[in-house]
Amino acid sequence: MDRVVRSLSEGDVVALPTETVYGLAGSIFQDDAIRTIFSVKGRPLIDPLIVHVGDFDQLDGVAIRDPRLDVLANAFWPGPLTLVMKKRPVVSDLITAGKDTVAVRMPQGLFRQVLQRLQVPLAAPSANPFGYLSPTEAIHVERHLGNRIGLILDGGPCERGIESTILDLTTPMPTVLRLGPVSVEALQAVLGVPVLTKTSECHGAQTAPGMLKKHYSPQTPLTLFDDPSSLPSILTERVAVVLQQRPPSFTPETHTYWLSEQGKLEEVAQNLFALLQKIDRKYTHIFIQQSPPSGLGLAINDRLQRAASKTP
Repeated sequence: MDRVVRSLSEGDVVALPTETVYGLAGSIFQDDAIRTIFSVKGRPLIDPLIVHVGDFDQLDGVAIRDPRLDVLANAFWPGPLTLVMKKRPVVSDLITAGKDTVAVRMPQGLFRQVLQRLQVPLAAPSANPFGYLSPTEAIHVERHLGNRIGLILDGGPCERGIESTILDLTTPMPTVLRLGPVSVEALQAVLGVPVLTKTSECHGAQTAPGMLKKHYSPQTPLTLFDDPSSLPSILTERVAVVLQQRPPSFTPETHTYWLSEQGKLEEVAQNLFALLQKIDRKYTHIFIQQSPPSGLGLAINDRLQRAASKTP
């Protein structure tokens, strides 16, 4: 931990575990560190970064509090919810893609411990090449970015497995910009008002990360399906099939995988990127089953649809 804090304070970027995915972190007050994040990932400057804070003092230094912050923070922080609010002038335009808003999250676990030790907010997108599968284990970061960064803090597998929900509080109605572990229904229950959803922007600077049409993609072509009976009748040994849950029976030669023994969506989300990381480039094609389209299933399907080369 001491080495991590020292490296970040010196302007280095460090891969850190969160409850969602591993992040590539750098001090928001050091533009060189922010530029390094974009360079290492190959990330376009139109795609903003999330600022992570360890406490409310750090939050007040980067964002202007929205009146709805307290009720949302009491319900979901620390945790996998990012809030878009008006930014303070101290936040670099590099972080916000030149916009006057900033996306802020208070994470759990080791990442928050680092923030509290460092006493500096950290900008951190996922620690992977831009557009590729998100990393949910330290080995994923090492495999793809290990020769470009100096330090990876191994916190084990990520609990949630997909990126945080992003909620925009600067719009007339609260609007989800990225689906995630905190569902629209949960947000509506806490806020007591309808919550809109707008998860894509056509062009130009993005309001939040994860809104680009193509994202989270393996190198192997990926096709989505809903009903296993709709699969091609001939599946060769070079094709992988990924199901939501363990099938009653299967033949090993079809190279069938499943994301949860019983189809629990929390397990599906947790295992999704890890399994795709494992089988990517081992097959000529991957067929993957979508989740039921409600609650967490919507967030899982959002990742799959952005990752896919072909959808139903």
